[in-house]
Amino acid sequence: MSEPLLIDKYGRQLTYLRLSVTDRCNFRCYYCMPEEGMDFAARQELLSFDEMYQLSALFCRLGVSKIRITGGEPFVRAGILPFLRKLSQLPGLEEITVTSNGTLTRKQIQELQEIGIRKINISLDSLDRERFFKITRRDSFEAVFASIFHLLELGFDLKLNCVVAENKNIQDILPFVELTKEHALAVRFLEEMPFNGSDTFDLPQWSHREIFQHIQNQYQVLEKLQSEPTSTSVNYQVPGYKGSFGIIPSFSRTFCGTCNRIRLGATGELRTCLYGPPATNLRDLLRMGATPAQLEEEILSAVSKREKDGFAAEASYVHSKHESMSVLGG
Repeated sequence: MSEPLLIDKYGRQLTYLRLSVTDRCNFRCYYCMPEEGMDFAARQELLSFDEMYQLSALFCRLGVSKIRITGGEPFVRAGILPFLRKLSQLPGLEEITVTSNGTLTRKQIQELQEIGIRKINISLDSLDRERFFKITRRDSFEAVFASIFHLLELGFDLKLNCVVAENKNIQDILPFVELTKEHALAVRFLEEMPFNGSDTFDLPQWSHREIFQHIQNQYQVLEKLQSEPTSTSVNYQVPGYKGSFGIIPSFSRTFCGTCNRIRLGATGELRTCLYGPPATNLRDLLRMGATPAQLEEEILSAVSKREKDGFAAEASYVHSKHESMSVLGG
């Protein structure tokens, strides 16, 4: 295998592409987008599946070995499953994972299983139907919960992502940990981030430290688990429980020193940090007839200018309002 090329000036190798396939979603979670007034991209502005495949192939040639499919909600885009099937055949691509809100049909789950995609992250911020509705602005709790247990029954490697916020779902933290007692899944608690598509954001009252302390007050004995060096979460297990839980300091950004991620938005914007500005637009370059060599040069240039951490990236980005997470791709 040739020497990897996606290495920034701080020596971090980028092997993980987060690929957003749409900015649309059938939920309206408060921390991601406003209930109304979202300016979604027109169909022609989205990368086509052929364009996404071309760019994914290029990233794999540059050393990417893992692609996470994000959105919006990936499964609201028609044609996503044939695309995933084709993507799974890419040389050099070792793993495809998917992030979803859990509104998966049994047919879609079956197709994922046939393709060989086994790792699914489900965004689930409450185990209570009423709180779920207030957070997502949709009455879909039973459908999501049924999908989760169907995925578990089929042996999928399942993670549940819970964004923690005061006056929203604090009372769900311990029940989520208890869910790992009998079920071999991983719960991930995230600090709230400023990507809600509005011009207001209150600093999160629940940092990774407060979340951990809240859990430790209930479970005096917690086993810290060994994680991959590039993991964004610090992971734990209650002794004797089948599953685990982790805490992601997504606002505190303590993991930036080992970050191996690069992001491609649904409209072609390339970002080397979630908190930073787009470095370039690969869709525009493709449609202007850029050669693979020219696209590679743009990507390498973006990586070479990658900031040290999310705080430096944020400081370099001047914008009037917080972008929606559905646009950024999570």
